[in-house]
Amino acid sequence: MPRLHFKGRALVENHHLTVPFHELRAVPEPGLSTTPSLHDNLVVHGDNLAALKALQPTLYRQVRCIYIDPPYNTGNENWVYNDNVNSPMMREWLGKTVDRDDLTRHDKWCCMMLPRLKLLRELLRDDGAIFVSIDDNEVHHLRALMDEVFGEDNFVATVIWQKIFSPKNTARHFSQDHDFILVYARDAERWTPNKLRRSEAAKSRYKNPDADPRGPWASSDLTARNYYSKGTYEVTSPSGKTFKPSIGNYFRVSPENFAELEKDGRIWWGAKGRSMPRLKRFLSEVQEGVVPQTLWPWRDVGHTQAAKKELVALADFERSEDVFDTVKPTTLIRRILEIATDEDSIVLDSFAGSGTTAHAVLAQNKQDGSRRRFVLIECEDYADSLTAERVRRAARGVPSSGDEGLREGLGGAFSYFELGGPMREESLLDAGNLPTYEALAGYIFFTATGEELRPAEMDRSRSLIGSTHSTDVFLVYEPDVERLKLLALDLAFAKALPPANGRKRVVFAPTKYLDECFLNRYEVEFCQLPFEIYRVVADS
Repeated sequence: MPRLHFKGRALVENHHLTVPFHELRAVPEPGLSTTPSLHDNLVVHGDNLAALKALQPTLYRQVRCIYIDPPYNTGNENWVYNDNVNSPMMREWLGKTVDRDDLTRHDKWCCMMLPRLKLLRELLRDDGAIFVSIDDNEVHHLRALMDEVFGEDNFVATVIWQKIFSPKNTARHFSQDHDFILVYARDAERWTPNKLRRSEAAKSRYKNPDADPRGPWASSDLTARNYYSKGTYEVTSPSGKTFKPSIGNYFRVSPENFAELEKDGRIWWGAKGRSMPRLKRFLSEVQEGVVPQTLWPWRDVGHTQAAKKELVALADFERSEDVFDTVKPTTLIRRILEIATDEDSIVLDSFAGSGTTAHAVLAQNKQDGSRRRFVLIECEDYADSLTAERVRRAARGVPSSGDEGLREGLGGAFSYFELGGPMREESLLDAGNLPTYEALAGYIFFTATGEELRPAEMDRSRSLIGSTHSTDVFLVYEPDVERLKLLALDLAFAKALPPANGRKRVVFAPTKYLDECFLNRYEVEFCQLPFEIYRVVADS
């Protein structure tokens, strides 16, 4: 498979593996949930690369649908490359605005996207899909990166979204009327899109001019250009007029099947019985829905001007040009939700911006009574004042809104988290960087076993943090320096452990007061904090 080469590629190839896990710290006030939880709807404030890594313990292979709207890299967005890659060349890039005069802006964009796409793939379920908005500036580079990360065979479609409803006559060459949405599945063999509800406009095309008792129907052509050896026959209409397919066309059914269709009243010869035969398709037989198409007109999914009005209608937000110029309509995201989610799917947006994805999830849940969860990540300072605030207003309601649903409020709640410090081995238990018990437990369990920690299974009274099919994992730890100095795997702890019954029992602790003889006697495997966190403790 061809590979995309760009400046800095070798330095970011495996950068997603070296990004340290960060603690996610709950900030109760901005959220709407009584008790903050990482298993709630989430708004996370922090760098999205680090946040995607921090979410691995709780969301690994759990996300059904990803939608992201990364910088289009038009040269006018003034985004900044800030990934902390340990290289002199990359350090020259850090903190510098990427604009049209930057000759390496496409290289920086690819360096920014590659590790994020790799982490996003790790979060995606086997039957999940990712949708990425982009335009002509980077679509070719994005397609190459996604072919590599997700696999060419897992490319699904390139959707064309008509984002404006009238041409821009000020354009120098062409009016750019559309964006692209690239769609990839984690496993295209396992991912199947939901069919869309048939619109009222589509239903209106079904009539019943012959008063057929089976109800409204629409007709379709019975001929096609594909060669069919049995499709060259002649038929006679009720008026006596005969018909054959035109040169180069063939009936799509055999003479025998045609006769059966006519007997069943499924052939339409026109109001006067003397037109080329067509096949009747009854509305009652096609109610299951419509296969998604790749052309999304603004009339169906909204446009950019409506998206801006939608955001402003929620209330007078402090205007942020970069957000307002790229905001997407909720109707666009809801189309994606219809195609790619079920009633309890997790939906992730790691370039959250104004929070459109969360708004769309709440609206769709209210419409169909589902329990979809959203996870938003936003690195900018407006994560609370704009992103989370939009979600708060949409959930609670805006009495002055012209939208009835928004006046009443869409319902729902969410937890707000800030990205904390890195949990590096060399500083994990440093006095100034002690994570909470729950944060360290989640990090240890996922890193050591590759499985998600299930909080309901934790038993702090026994220091049990979780179990795999063959192993029980224990953590002896407190986020207090003085108490931490006194904690150890000792004889009393070993004796208090439940019977092994053939299972492996692994204890993480700052130190131990038992020698190998006692550890073997009590069937305990010791892992010292923080240096043995990466040890695999469960059988694969």
